[in-house]
Amino acid sequence: MTVEIDKNSGYCFGVEFAIQMAEDEMKQASTLYCLGDIVHNAMEVQRLHDKGLRVIDREQLRNLHDSKVLIRAHGEPPETYALALENNLELIDASCPVVLKLQNRVKSAFDKMEHVEGQIVIYGKKGHAEVIGLTGQTQEKAIIVMEDEDLEQIDYTRPITLFSQTTKSTSGFYRIKRMIEERIEAASGSMDVVDFNANDSICRQVSNREPQLRKFSQEHDVIVFVAGRKSSNGRALYGVCKEENEHSYFVENEEELDGEWFRGVETVGICGATSTPMWLMEQVGNAIRELDLDLVAPEA
Repeated sequence: MTVEIDKNSGYCFGVEFAIQMAEDEMKQASTLYCLGDIVHNAMEVQRLHDKGLRVIDREQLRNLHDSKVLIRAHGEPPETYALALENNLELIDASCPVVLKLQNRVKSAFDKMEHVEGQIVIYGKKGHAEVIGLTGQTQEKAIIVMEDEDLEQIDYTRPITLFSQTTKSTSGFYRIKRMIEERIEAASGSMDVVDFNANDSICRQVSNREPQLRKFSQEHDVIVFVAGRKSSNGRALYGVCKEENEHSYFVENEEELDGEWFRGVETVGICGATSTPMWLMEQVGNAIRELDLDLVAPEA
């Protein structure tokens, strides 16, 4: 049985940058606060906790003074920076450059929409850290959509500017775009009546993983997808694997492996989300290689 780890899986640039900043900062100080989990992976969060990274929520941030706080790759709304000034907090800003650029685009579009009574619509998960940062650029007026029923919030007779959370699926974004276009035409009789501007703001480092994962999943008998259960990117990419290979399994770590998955198997592929560290995929790979051969041997 051969085990291969997908070389295209693992941290995206933004997450890798944030973790490196945290580790560099902790070399100088024993404790560093982080607003929310630095990455949606419990084992990596624990590894960094052991080094001195302490995760806090927004309520705890309000009561924190004279300390250093890491802003993770997801970015933050303007109010976080204002609070930091009030509480004399030093921010270690590890916001992903792709996210920061999107925040600026959303803010600019919102200012224009305000003059024409238009609407900012964001395709993303309500309550997700990145989405909180994006809606903060719109004075919390942005409409968040992900499911079909969410589209009922939009007024299809008024101007609409659509953006996407950077880690959503490309196919999902264009499906939402088509549905908005159909509803505009139904409400106004023509697409020419209402100003609709759709911006594909999905990170290509993330979206390009879908075709890569499809190919990788087809090349192996069994796929083991490693990710934290809180990772929306992980759930989406695992779904891609499952579509291509029915023998795909989702695990958070090597303790969740089931030897029966590998009975009679020749090739195993290991892959993960943009929030999955390479060391964890390697740990899972080693555990599979060390499985009791009697357990995974074909039945007589």
